[in-house]
Amino acid sequence: MASKPPTGDPVQDAPQVEAAPHAAAGLPAVAHSLRIARQQMGVRRTAQTLLKVNQKNGFDCPGCAWPEGDKRHTAEFCENGAKAVAEEATLRRVTPDFFAAHPVADLAGRSGYWLGQQGRITQPVYLPEGADRYEAVTWERAFAIIAEELTALGSPDEALFYTSGRTSNEAAFLLQLFAREFGTNNLPDCSNMCHESSGSALNETIGIGKGSVFLEDIHQADLIIVAGQNPGTNHPRMLSALEKAKNSGAKIISVNPLPEAGMERFKNPQTPHGMLKGTPLNDLFLQIRIGGDQALFRLLNKLILATEGAVDTAFVTEHTHGYEEFAQAAEAADWDETLTATGLTRAEIEQALALVIASERTIVCWAMGLTQHKHSVPTIREVVNFLLLRGNIGRPGAGVCPVRGHSNVQGDRTMGIFERPAPAFLDALDKEFGITSPRHHGYDVVRSIQALRDGEAKVFFAMGGNFVAATPDTAVTEAAMRRARLTVHVSTKLNRSHAVTGTRALILPTLGRTDKDVQAGGKQFVTVEDSMGMVHASRGNLTPASPHLLSEPAIVARLARAVLGADSRTEWEEFERDYATIRDRISRVVAGFEDFNTRLAAHPGGFALPHAPRDERRFPTATGRANFTAAPVEFPELPEGRLLLQTLRSHDQYNTTIYGLDDRYRGIKNGRRVVMVNPDDAAALGLADGSYTDLVSEWKDGVERRAEGFRVVHYPTARGCAAAYYPETNVLVPLGSTADTSNTPASKSVVVRFEEPRSTPGDD
Repeated sequence: MASKPPTGDPVQDAPQVEAAPHAAAGLPAVAHSLRIARQQMGVRRTAQTLLKVNQKNGFDCPGCAWPEGDKRHTAEFCENGAKAVAEEATLRRVTPDFFAAHPVADLAGRSGYWLGQQGRITQPVYLPEGADRYEAVTWERAFAIIAEELTALGSPDEALFYTSGRTSNEAAFLLQLFAREFGTNNLPDCSNMCHESSGSALNETIGIGKGSVFLEDIHQADLIIVAGQNPGTNHPRMLSALEKAKNSGAKIISVNPLPEAGMERFKNPQTPHGMLKGTPLNDLFLQIRIGGDQALFRLLNKLILATEGAVDTAFVTEHTHGYEEFAQAAEAADWDETLTATGLTRAEIEQALALVIASERTIVCWAMGLTQHKHSVPTIREVVNFLLLRGNIGRPGAGVCPVRGHSNVQGDRTMGIFERPAPAFLDALDKEFGITSPRHHGYDVVRSIQALRDGEAKVFFAMGGNFVAATPDTAVTEAAMRRARLTVHVSTKLNRSHAVTGTRALILPTLGRTDKDVQAGGKQFVTVEDSMGMVHASRGNLTPASPHLLSEPAIVARLARAVLGADSRTEWEEFERDYATIRDRISRVVAGFEDFNTRLAAHPGGFALPHAPRDERRFPTATGRANFTAAPVEFPELPEGRLLLQTLRSHDQYNTTIYGLDDRYRGIKNGRRVVMVNPDDAAALGLADGSYTDLVSEWKDGVERRAEGFRVVHYPTARGCAAAYYPETNVLVPLGSTADTSNTPASKSVVVRFEEPRSTPGDD
């Protein structure tokens, strides 16, 4: 039987710490998954739901975007996937009575964990101007309120339409179509905060902003470099792919400021051997200093150039551009500068080089540890240089692998959720629908916050997500949101963003991935695109949490009808009735989706989108070739007495969703306000293990940004580096501190000092 949600907020300021384990998954992961599932869903619903996760006739996990192979396990999910499903398929409910009992001020004082534990929202609710709590509202009235505010704007560009990575292809396509028919390209999305740097670098260098490998390539690689990524927590099913590669003879290098249990040893719960002993994954752990990755890959490139026969000269000559300028820059790489930037030893780098030279097929995987720095785009360009040198793009077992987070974040971008759309996409959209899309660029996430702050944007509409908790500079972001005339969130559950509102606010409850979706045209399904460009269907199997819920496509279609009215020639009503009609239109607008419905029927496991570099060794760049680049090497400067902080997730967390208060793989229990500091740095700074401190970030604007009351944990981080969980530390990340080119918040390299806490646990 499912348990009731917590009534009080658990104490989170006195965490307990024990030694971190050196293996991930195994029996503890199975036990924890089942415990969380039982608490949220009960025994029967747990079986009914988890056996459908990631199956060909089931639903796509609402967690990460890691792909499935053609052959599926009966239990095709990981621990964090089970948590994500349990949170969505929960039997707990948030009704209008809940909102009547909890004013917005009360919700604002609660933790994200407590809010998320309350359950599924059952009806649309509205916060009128001057009111202190949400109240039930009809769908018709909700859409009328939004239409009233949107049509009163001085310009369509005063509206912002944000998209989370949970949004399906169908809903995303409709949202961008509505926004552009309304007249704006203000389509910020969660990609702006994560892999925008990857897309910026890859589009310039190989001509497409996506990874170039399939799951099978991971299995066939000789060498896999996992840089700035923690698969054990953020993409646990990736560990199975690494294990398979390892069993086939692959070598694995992990590049990370923190040791991670999942890369040390993976205890695969699908096999007896895995449960008992597990498989060591790392062959080499390079404990790099935060932000030193560009310097590392630049020096490796210099050493490859100096190794006789190491460069694939035929590939470089036939397929690349800019080699001479790149080679000149690489040959100038300095050992001393690299050792300073990386914190590594010469022997470690030479050991890595030996593994690189011995490999004929190399893949580099990365995530936020590479994408959220000022110099992230040149860092990823340097990774591409590294792969191009030895011809490791466009052949089996080799390529670039940016590992996406949320389950359809890549698909949303493919569907046109982008503030800087390609002219060819807009031309196709306009031709298909007979509209005139705006050609000027819109706002990304950071510019959207600035527009709200400066009064240039007045309506904020979010398709999923938890915008306030996911974004940087918390105080600035929350103040900006409160300046809006109307904030609207399409959500399944409560989160922090619902408590930080504009003058008026709406919460529109929607179906989740696990829910049956029945429209006037019959039972529907949606589609998603995984991290490797595979598109497949997702079909929920549960009775929805309430008869008052609408699907995301239905919400957009009804909103469009309310706002655009009879002037719109778009078949919004038909799109709501039958999603196949949406896919028919996608097939005529989005390249690679030709015969969309037919291909889905023919390939139940999904079909691959075209990728010219991978499929043909053709590079659709400005030069018609893969581009080497030669940016100056950068790395963060660290003033005396300061540390470089990276924000990260705990193991009981997915993005801003907090499943629990433990981080099992780092030995932390019952709390999240911890800062992990190398013992030698802690000694130099006078930070005793178990003591409390305030974190204060330093940036060029001189503004004090403070995160109060963090317990110091002596932890084997790289020297000069510290780590703490977000969203609690987003307050430290300046809004203007972003990556060059991509404008992604630089959340992985925040200069901080430590001060005596303004308060400690137990103070009144």
